[in-house]
Amino acid sequence: MYAISEDRFVPYAFSRFLTGQVLLPTTGREEALVLVEELSRIAQRLGSKSILLPTDDEAAVFVAEHAATLCGNFVMPTIEPGLPRMLASKRGLSRLCGQHNVAIPATHFARSVNEVLAFARTAQFPMVIKNSEPWVRITVPAVKATTIVESQEALVSLASTWTSEPQVILQEYIPKAYAEDWIFHAYFDTTSNPLVVFTGFKQQSWPPYAGVTTAAIALPNADLAIIATAFCRAIGYRGVADMDWRLDHRDGRYKLLDFNPRVGANFRLFVSESGIDVVRAHHLDLTGRAVPIAPQVFGRRLIVENLYLASRLARGVNQTVKRDYSIGRTELAWFAADDPLPFFVMGLRFAGQILLRLAHLLVAMGKSATTRRRHRSKFRNSVRRL
Repeated sequence: MYAISEDRFVPYAFSRFLTGQVLLPTTGREEALVLVEELSRIAQRLGSKSILLPTDDEAAVFVAEHAATLCGNFVMPTIEPGLPRMLASKRGLSRLCGQHNVAIPATHFARSVNEVLAFARTAQFPMVIKNSEPWVRITVPAVKATTIVESQEALVSLASTWTSEPQVILQEYIPKAYAEDWIFHAYFDTTSNPLVVFTGFKQQSWPPYAGVTTAAIALPNADLAIIATAFCRAIGYRGVADMDWRLDHRDGRYKLLDFNPRVGANFRLFVSESGIDVVRAHHLDLTGRAVPIAPQVFGRRLIVENLYLASRLARGVNQTVKRDYSIGRTELAWFAADDPLPFFVMGLRFAGQILLRLAHLLVAMGKSATTRRRHRSKFRNSVRRL
């Protein structure tokens, strides 16, 4: 197992289970040909044909669109080249869902500040704002992450910070009192047949109710499994799929929020009784071996240590799942007794990020105090002149 990373000190680089790390610093603005050449050089350095496993949307889109060139050096699922880009794009995903009668929250697309402000005049709040394309978050992000906006005034204030025309979606917010967040993971073979299918309930997220999973539990959901699997088969999807769904109790429908065409960060929540997760299924299938068929292990829980406390403090606990499943083994995102070093590196980096943000906040508060003193001084001088 080799990791291609942009930073020598990423926590997973210190795992004892990693054979090696290949540094490839990128900005997200490189020409495709440059990245293809870099990957070819990496393959030659490794000396054997390897399975290429993307771990973010941008990488998944790139690999699919350049598979014809990369397949000489790497093994990967055969997928329609433009499909991952459509799925990773909120605009493209909305179009596909409309074609296949898959529900999504009411969504409005905007490409300019004026369009956003015009929509805000008649919109219902709160609403959710997301960057419409995954690659926009690198180049010109309108928001750092999925953001809940509580009022028209808050949306106008947010729009005033944009230095370029945004590529955003304005999406209906399903109130937490009427919502359940669910996760679907699966691996599909070359005929879009699911070799493993998993479902789980998202208990907490960061930011609360809108962000990445910080706590989840593996629970059965046959209805969701049928809906999600049917959609993936209808569009001819192949490879690992990571999907976020929200059950809207107001109409009883599962609504697709995100489709990540690659392995998700919480994939280890899901295993079968044969010990197979989506990455193992991916590896077995692409190396010509059978994937053992076995039921999913339910009751497993995942906790992302560094974000779990923050989401708890922010009261980011989703509606309680009223199901008779006791919590089984808890899988921690970072700590493992037989491989502890990545956890400690993550802790150091996370603490450094917090201190850096506190420093920026103190500087901003200092500047604000200085500005207020200047305004008071000008006001007193004006009074004296009067």
